[in-house]
Amino acid sequence: MARDLGILIIAVLVLAATCESAVLSPVSESHRSAALELFSPADGSYGSLEETYEALKTFKVLGIEKKHDIRTSSCASVADTLKSTSSALKDFVDALRVNSILKCELNSEAVRGTQSRFKDSLNGANSLIDFYYSIGGLVLLKEQMSEVDVNLGDADRIFRSIKALGQSDGRWRLSSNNPESSNNAAGIALEALAGVISLATPQIGNSLITTLKNDILKLFDGIERYDDGTYYFDEKHVGARGHQSPLSSSASVVRGIAAVAAATSETLNLPGEKILGLAKFFLGVGVPGSAQDLYHQIDALSYLENIRQVLWKLTFFRALYNKAHPDLKIYSSDLDFVAALVRVSTVLGSPAPTLSVRLMQIFVSGSKDASVIDQELKFDAVSGMHVLETLPKNIDVGSYVFSFEVIFHNPEHKKTYVSGGRTRVLVHITGVIKIDNAEIVILDGDRGSVETQKKLKLPGDNTVALSANHLQKLRLSFDLSTPFGNAFKPHQAFLKLRHENGIDHIFLVGNSGKKFEIILDFLGLVEKFFYLSGRYNIQLTVGDADMENSFLQPLGFVELDLPDAPEKATRPPPQAVDPYSRYGPKAEITHIFRAPEKRPAKELSLTFLGLILVPFFGFLAGLVQLGANLKSFPKSTVPSTFAILFHLGIAAVLALYALFWLKLDLFTTLKALGLLGMFLMFVGHKTLSHLASTSSKLKSV
Repeated sequence: MARDLGILIIAVLVLAATCESAVLSPVSESHRSAALELFSPADGSYGSLEETYEALKTFKVLGIEKKHDIRTSSCASVADTLKSTSSALKDFVDALRVNSILKCELNSEAVRGTQSRFKDSLNGANSLIDFYYSIGGLVLLKEQMSEVDVNLGDADRIFRSIKALGQSDGRWRLSSNNPESSNNAAGIALEALAGVISLATPQIGNSLITTLKNDILKLFDGIERYDDGTYYFDEKHVGARGHQSPLSSSASVVRGIAAVAAATSETLNLPGEKILGLAKFFLGVGVPGSAQDLYHQIDALSYLENIRQVLWKLTFFRALYNKAHPDLKIYSSDLDFVAALVRVSTVLGSPAPTLSVRLMQIFVSGSKDASVIDQELKFDAVSGMHVLETLPKNIDVGSYVFSFEVIFHNPEHKKTYVSGGRTRVLVHITGVIKIDNAEIVILDGDRGSVETQKKLKLPGDNTVALSANHLQKLRLSFDLSTPFGNAFKPHQAFLKLRHENGIDHIFLVGNSGKKFEIILDFLGLVEKFFYLSGRYNIQLTVGDADMENSFLQPLGFVELDLPDAPEKATRPPPQAVDPYSRYGPKAEITHIFRAPEKRPAKELSLTFLGLILVPFFGFLAGLVQLGANLKSFPKSTVPSTFAILFHLGIAAVLALYALFWLKLDLFTTLKALGLLGMFLMFVGHKTLSHLASTSSKLKSV
């Protein structure tokens, strides 16, 4: 398996501050957890044999024990697919791939029946996909059933037919009718050609294999590159198989190269830095969010590791504390030394062989000057880490580039492992910066004498109150030094003056060695200040990634007395209106209601109610005087019913009048009154007719 494919560069993860940094790392438990979640079968099976194979292959590479009982349903699906005469070539190939992992108990005749199907398809193939599935199926049959004759007597012709679809840039077309070429198709073609080489009888000629090697080298000439040294194969068009992402295209190429390396005894001599950057690309993906992307990532890394071991070095600074220099807080803890821990493993997390890790050089960030260190890290057999117990004495607060190198103890390991040579890593050494001699001064413009001087505490509470006119100057100065007494220059050192109307003026604070100083000549700044007198709040900002005590500090204010603005002087810009004020809540609306009218006393209201009832009692008395009686009330059932309904109708009319007085409107009252009127006319007529007939009978008697 020792093929000169080239492998991934050692990547170094440096955590050189008070927190850990997330960078590239080998395959870890996070990938295993994601695999169990993304490849979760529904009702004991996956949606297709392709998905089943991707899940099984991912589990196998990651070393995940069988978590889902899918063998029964998957083997049944494999058997049904191989027996079917209507299954597509892709389905046959997917079934054989699943069977290569599950080792299902299949009918030998059903498996042999696919041989003729693959060979017939191969004889009539006219596209790259037809060649790919036909040859891939025969290769799988050869691996699973040695007694099946799958050798290709016309392998040379098939090889040339596939080769005819290749392009001068190393990419391939999917068919002769499709002018578009792609990297994904190149990976498919390489797998198909590798299958032809393994099935050829007699063997393919060396000239064709040499041509294939040249095609692979051309393919790498068009590889894409990021600034950090990551390489990947991108797709620029949508082909018959749809758009392929850089991850799937790169994985396809890796599978194809791995297949060619396994099928030939030739040395490929691929560009090492590009192979290393390609592997870095797969690890840089992190943990993909889709099942198919996770399969492409893990599958590609497994091919890289199987062909030649990929060393992936994970370096970080542990949270430790240096008692010798208590202000040099690379980390915070109660330990008395500073250590860098380096773990070396393959991309899939397998242990590395016996080797040494050496710190070779340290560069000052942004400079080509370097100090030669050549310090070997101590190997801890218990934790499996290489430990840099102490930092070189000349290391101070700041940014550095550490150059590491891996050295194999056994020279033979260089043939099966690649570490990528030296690796440069950006390291930030942080610490508490000393701030001394901080003061703010108002100077006389002519003589330069000190008018007002205030000492400052940085960082700290400062509330200085200064006053100046346009003929004076303001000077702010302070010293910055590292815990070792060296000058320190932060990334940011700004002085900001804000007028009371909200206009800001920002000035850069310059330095000379340790001393930082800025002098504001107000006479030369009157136009910049738009001749605006009044209070200016003073704020100082000093910050750096390596400075643990960075601060943004209000210092107080200065009351400026500037001359009046000339007629043609520049006016201050209008201040931006807060957009939230336009859509924010408005002022609460308070309503003023009419004062309630004065009401009569309760006793007077009750007296009035009693007077209202007087006419009712008068009505009853009038009925008695008129001789009203109930002697003539009908006794029979039907007449008495009409009489009762008549009196109820009269009561309903009176109630309607009351409701009109209290609640109802005139229109509603008239409609109800009309209905009641018709009802009273009917029942009243019946009642009066009965009384009239009764009266006639009495008179006749």
